[in-house]
Amino acid sequence: MNRFERRLAVDGLELRRAPLETLQLNLGFKCNQACRHCHVDAAPWRTEMMDAPTAVRVSDWIRRHRPGVVDITGGAPEMNPNFRALVQVAVDSGARVMDRNNLTILQEPGFEWLPEFLASRRVEIIASLPCYLEKNVNQQRGNGVFLKSIESLRSLNRLGYGDQLVLNLVYNPLGGTLPPAQAELEADYRDVLWREHQIRFHRLFTLTNQPIARFAADLRSRGCYEEYMELLVSAFNPGTVSGLMCRSTLSVDYQGRLFDCDFNQMLGLPAPAAGGAYLWDLDPARLAGGTVRTAEHCLACTAGCGSSCGGALQQEASSVRQGGAEFASGFKV
Repeated sequence: MNRFERRLAVDGLELRRAPLETLQLNLGFKCNQACRHCHVDAAPWRTEMMDAPTAVRVSDWIRRHRPGVVDITGGAPEMNPNFRALVQVAVDSGARVMDRNNLTILQEPGFEWLPEFLASRRVEIIASLPCYLEKNVNQQRGNGVFLKSIESLRSLNRLGYGDQLVLNLVYNPLGGTLPPAQAELEADYRDVLWREHQIRFHRLFTLTNQPIARFAADLRSRGCYEEYMELLVSAFNPGTVSGLMCRSTLSVDYQGRLFDCDFNQMLGLPAPAAGGAYLWDLDPARLAGGTVRTAEHCLACTAGCGSSCGGALQQEASSVRQGGAEFASGFKV
């Protein structure tokens, strides 16, 4: 029994699947960036990408089963040649379609088509912007990333994103701390981005850094891994369990294999409720009530206010440790 399972047991909790709401497609690990916190280890040199035959089979499943939400991620999912076709299939099937966008992809040569394409299909954009300060963004994501991100946000605003088209931003802590309260940080983002850059957006999602892949390696290199895990254990919030994304989301990798979440996918932990099937072999009705595969990294999703693909699971977590000195001393204006 791992530390996450022990915490569930202490509170008499059981993690079971609800009916499927969101199909999350990871189109591969190729990305135009190589961020320090990336749980996918995505980078320009990665070659793992969903191929055309797999994309066709995924498209057929979407047409047949019509999931309510199709959430497209990567890497930079737009770098996959099948991205446009998959978006169109999901839109035509009536799904709410989301693109997890790193913003700088909009500035890359050969991707001039992307903003208009997304806007014309009314695709929701969930954009990574781990801070509203240039120094912090560049430290986490590379020199020049902040200014490119700002220019991309301006171009999206000109197309109606942040107004009639949904544009949400994503914050990750710079280091081994929990995110601050989402509503308060959203207000800070809104104030600074409008005052200094005239940028509009709808919501800010705060995500806890997952202790896997590149971020875990960074923690270990600094001798901070166990300290971070202890923070997550001590900040466990039982009130977040019912809202965990793994209960209603199914994660599909670039080969069509099934996982309870994108984090389990990166660790090679298949979804037990899917019975080892590929997406095209799955009847989604059999997922409800099934078990969810867990490990110690799941503590990141239940710490503090909780963390999911849609941000914090609760507005307040007064009984647990929240935030950290790293944020308080170096980030907030």
